[in-house]
Amino acid sequence: MNTFSFSIIHKSKKSRARVGRITTPHGIIDTPSFVAVGTNGTIKALDNRLVEQLGVQLMFCNTYHLILHPGAHIVKQGGGIHKFINRTVPIITDSGGFQVFSLKYGSVHDEIKSRGTKRNENSVVKITEDGVLFRSYRDGTPVLLTPETSIQAQKDIGADIIVSLDELPPYHMPEKKLKASFDRTHRWEKRSLDAHLANKQGQALYAVVHGGLDTELRKQSCQILSALPFDGYAICGSLGKSHEDLFSLLRFVMPLVPEDKPNHLLGIGDLKSLEECIPFGIDTFDSSHPTKAARHGLLLTKNGKMRATQSGNIQKFRPIEDDCPCYTCQHYTLSYLCHLFKANELTAFTLATIHNISFMVRYMADMRNKILNDEI
Repeated sequence: MNTFSFSIIHKSKKSRARVGRITTPHGIIDTPSFVAVGTNGTIKALDNRLVEQLGVQLMFCNTYHLILHPGAHIVKQGGGIHKFINRTVPIITDSGGFQVFSLKYGSVHDEIKSRGTKRNENSVVKITEDGVLFRSYRDGTPVLLTPETSIQAQKDIGADIIVSLDELPPYHMPEKKLKASFDRTHRWEKRSLDAHLANKQGQALYAVVHGGLDTELRKQSCQILSALPFDGYAICGSLGKSHEDLFSLLRFVMPLVPEDKPNHLLGIGDLKSLEECIPFGIDTFDSSHPTKAARHGLLLTKNGKMRATQSGNIQKFRPIEDDCPCYTCQHYTLSYLCHLFKANELTAFTLATIHNISFMVRYMADMRNKILNDEI
């Protein structure tokens, strides 16, 4: 059975923005859409039934972390990821390849700050043609992640959309090493596709467009991958050190990505990026930004971010936003939320996360309406 499909409902007359619909075995994803990140099978501070009620149509889980705990085989024994985490609507998993970047070079912030000099060589032992040898951050156990083992793990986990194994080089990587990484990644992607086609299992496999900041390599990546029967395309690799780099690169790349299949921008989902990138024709965006912001007491509003504990909030006996329909704003005041954060109560994280996720869902619905009206 293969019930994955994609249809374009409307293309804007003003830009490349489009409204679409992705159909998966577990339901519909209206695009463009925000994808909430639930690394370990949960969005921090929320349970999965509540997440569904908030309208999150697609959730992102991390293959690398699930391999290490509880193990992909345990998720399979538990009936697959949907049953295991009690979610009935679509899920996407990544390949684990991002950890090549995050464990070896640190976060994007670390990379930019240190130009890749902060490394954890004990976590990433080596990268070879076969794959990536990691050490588990939990107990130091060696883990070999290859295109085949990544795909098999994603088969065991059972997400609706899965991703090919790739290497994410830092933006400052020398040209010669970038080209070597580029070539190896595309060989890995072909192996990922072969492993997937041997047992589709009703899942869709996305290719990953690479090439760093080199536009010629990005063009080649699109040509190589579009010639193969992938179900969709993810944009990844080094996307630059600033918003300007990101927007410039996507302005070049997106016209090269096949229009008849869905695409996904990996790891990007702050409001500034969404506003600028949706007109390029991107369909889905995953980011932990709204949930991380919530845990730091930052609330998303139509007028920008608001700090829950900022001066004066303790005396504001009204919702975060008067017209917000979310559970938090319907039942609690900004004063109470300010109190919870200052009292270090865990409930503060839950209420703030509910608001921020609800904000993102409504923001994307508003974006879809604007595209339908050719306003974007």
